[in-house]
Amino acid sequence: MRTSVATVSLSGSLTEKLTAASRAGFDGVEIFENDLLASPLGPEEVRARCADLGLSIDLYQPMRDIEAVPAEEFARNLRRARHKFELMRRLGADTVLVCSSVHPLAVDDDALAADHLRQLAELAQEFAIRVAYEALAWGRHVNTYGHAWRIVEAADHPSLGTCLDSFHILSRGSDPKGIADIPGEKIFFLQLADAPLLAMDVLQWSRHYRCFPGQGGFDVAGLVRNVLSTGYDGPLSLEVFNDVFRQAEAGPTAVDAHRSLLVLQETVGVATPPAPVVPTGVAFAELVTPDAEPVAAVLGALGFARAARHRTKPVDLWQQGEARILVNTSGAARRTGTGLAAIGLESPDPAGAARRAEALLAPVLPRRRAAEDAPLDAVAAPDGTELFFCATDRPELPNWRADFADGAGGPHGTDDTGGSHGTGVHRIDHLALTQPWHHFDEAALFHRSVLGLHAQESVDVADPYGLMRSRAVTNADGSVRIALGVGAAPTDDTVHAQHIALATSDVVAAARRFRDAGGRLLPIPANYHDDLAARHEFADGELETYRELGILYDRDAHGEFRHCYTMTVGRVFFELVQRDGYRGYGAQNAPVRLAAQHTARAVIGG
Repeated sequence: MRTSVATVSLSGSLTEKLTAASRAGFDGVEIFENDLLASPLGPEEVRARCADLGLSIDLYQPMRDIEAVPAEEFARNLRRARHKFELMRRLGADTVLVCSSVHPLAVDDDALAADHLRQLAELAQEFAIRVAYEALAWGRHVNTYGHAWRIVEAADHPSLGTCLDSFHILSRGSDPKGIADIPGEKIFFLQLADAPLLAMDVLQWSRHYRCFPGQGGFDVAGLVRNVLSTGYDGPLSLEVFNDVFRQAEAGPTAVDAHRSLLVLQETVGVATPPAPVVPTGVAFAELVTPDAEPVAAVLGALGFARAARHRTKPVDLWQQGEARILVNTSGAARRTGTGLAAIGLESPDPAGAARRAEALLAPVLPRRRAAEDAPLDAVAAPDGTELFFCATDRPELPNWRADFADGAGGPHGTDDTGGSHGTGVHRIDHLALTQPWHHFDEAALFHRSVLGLHAQESVDVADPYGLMRSRAVTNADGSVRIALGVGAAPTDDTVHAQHIALATSDVVAAARRFRDAGGRLLPIPANYHDDLAARHEFADGELETYRELGILYDRDAHGEFRHCYTMTVGRVFFELVQRDGYRGYGAQNAPVRLAAQHTARAVIGG
């Protein structure tokens, strides 16, 4: 189906918005009146610019407070409408959005509303323009799509139809099944937006919290199915009011927007992109660092051994059990500092995963590689983390391990890490990626749609400087878990730290071995363990051990969770976790961890 986006959904000037929409692959746009009024381009120039970009102008909006008003007010409205219709003819737009009235003088009189809309449609017909009447969720008298349709039906004019808006319908809890009773040819336009489920004034909800389909809690797909059942053949168009989107760069927002429509079309069965290829495990996590020594010291204390070195690049492979960490000291690392740069995801079909990503606007990244290097495909997540599609130890497919020299050790094949003691780590339990504040919703949609992971509910975590939002994405068996977070203090490096959680069957033994090998555990305030004693009963000496090692504890309906943290190196720290049936991530303990990291950072900095 054709896709469109309202210019109000993107940031920047009108020219920037149009360019972003075109580059993202949209077929058309809705021109929001304020964007046109603020543009130095005249209507003819905007029309030409859209044509050059391959965009149709599908809607001009909004026209407000038209119907069911006193006669003198309606006369002024018709004068205003004539002027707008003349402008639309210059602009090349043939459909105008008319919102149900919120005018204080509007009366509750459907017959009068129908008469006024019929007169408006008569005038519009002179300019070959269609009028799409929409029920605002906060309309003074008309605030449901069914009511709006009854007025349109009573007006009975070929140039008058209805506009359906998913936010206005679903925010009021209206049943979209009634849409099937509206003739498809009388649905002149369809606007789509999702939203988180919030208990607040619907106008403020609409103006600040709309998001793209798949990023909120509405059943947008169900509504679209009902619309398509009528025979509607117009575009799927996004109209999203969101404070974050309006401050973010227009280009990435437009890509995120178009991706949401591609996934929506797949969900309702009108498009068939390559099927999702869900990753089955974590092959590796890659750290970049300008100085390998601090990272090597932590990894060695954690029990990792330096197993191999890349044949052509300054990258070492560290391994313990099935947990693999790559340490990259390339030139790029010198510019960015120590951080988590890439994740290798085990895939049953790496080529299919890449095709899926490209179809959903996440193109395979260009890579410099030697002729003998394994041809691995990677795409960029919204935060810039590279995601590689891997097939470890599968001889029929390219294997990234083949890029590393055989045998243990660095470039000379010797293990110089002191990591032979081991700490019982057997795999990577999960990875935590902190997103730029304006990419949080995009990241959840990306990982769900491109990778086929399940997105869990978003949670808020208290931080000493505000709230952090966190949302986990995972595959069915939990062998891939990625926690996406965004903080309230964008200038704070602690908030923006990333971490790698390592699974062990005995976190107490692992923490002791790490500490005995010279590793530094994150100190946890005594008040936390005092409170833990009040909330739970422990075996003799157990709580004292947790206090000594800085181990935190949680439980859910499925089991228990014990975990502790290393001190941060650059922007990265490690977590040792013992998961006994537990399905969460220790969110209850996150405020304590964050506060402890702030304190540790302040002490080190001072």
